[in-house]
Amino acid sequence: MSQIITEKKLSSAKKQYQVKFPKTSSLWWMYLPALILVIVFMIYPFLKGVSISFSNWNGFSQGYQWVGLEQYKRLLTDSDTWLILKNTLLYGLGSTILQNAVGLLYALLLNQSLKMKAITRTIVYLPVIISPLIMGYIWYFFFSFDGGALNDLLQVFGLGPINALAIPEANPLIIVMINTYQYVGIAMIVYLAGLQSIPKDYYEAAQIDGASTFQQFRNITLPLLMPAITINAVINIIGGLKLFDVIFALTGGGPGNASQSMSTFMYNLYFRRQDAGYAATQGIFMAFIILIISFAALIYFKRKEIEA
Repeated sequence: MSQIITEKKLSSAKKQYQVKFPKTSSLWWMYLPALILVIVFMIYPFLKGVSISFSNWNGFSQGYQWVGLEQYKRLLTDSDTWLILKNTLLYGLGSTILQNAVGLLYALLLNQSLKMKAITRTIVYLPVIISPLIMGYIWYFFFSFDGGALNDLLQVFGLGPINALAIPEANPLIIVMINTYQYVGIAMIVYLAGLQSIPKDYYEAAQIDGASTFQQFRNITLPLLMPAITINAVINIIGGLKLFDVIFALTGGGPGNASQSMSTFMYNLYFRRQDAGYAATQGIFMAFIILIISFAALIYFKRKEIEA
């Protein structure tokens, strides 16, 4: 009998001091604003684009016809598609490699005890806050054949003027360089945060064991920076693959289609050729490419984090 009374007292004491949490089911409506925004501005436009990609809509008329997979067959047989895909991969992967390499070098430098490192950090990050469209126009006036700053500099050294933007092979490389210059500051900041989170005890122990600077970087710094590398790589890949503003302002995708990306090509198809159905098909293809590459990069670097 006494045991039963004791158990009742314990259960009543548990109920008395038990923390009561609100039921999550009563808070479901708090998700509605964000959910509505995602549906209206992301999911619905994407689904609408998928439906338009199966049509021959010109982007303006009220009527259009469903053509099934004809636009996708056209995409696979279009020679411009593969040139533009090559450019897009160059912008995405090339910019990612350069931004991470240069950003890491800046971070390693600015992580030291240097004078004016705060000013240097600000100067490196400053291009990030400039609109990509404005950045494209700034560099256009630098490379312009008539009165461009590049040709003025060449004349100072007694060299003839060059029309850099008229060289098809040079334009994609120039765009990669500009994109790297503008966004390397973001990579630098992320790497700086990663470097400052590494305990100094690790380096002191390595120095006692006689490890060289390169060995410390390879065995301590690089493995512990893998989360920062993952963030930078995925962000840079997505940003590079959907590059638009700089190309639009600098070359307009020219000469011909030499510097077109999927974004600029899709823009030209819709607004200049009135071929909205094919533009939507290119857009779906671009979304598929970005999804595959970014997820592959995320999985790869996440595995590297676990191994480290």
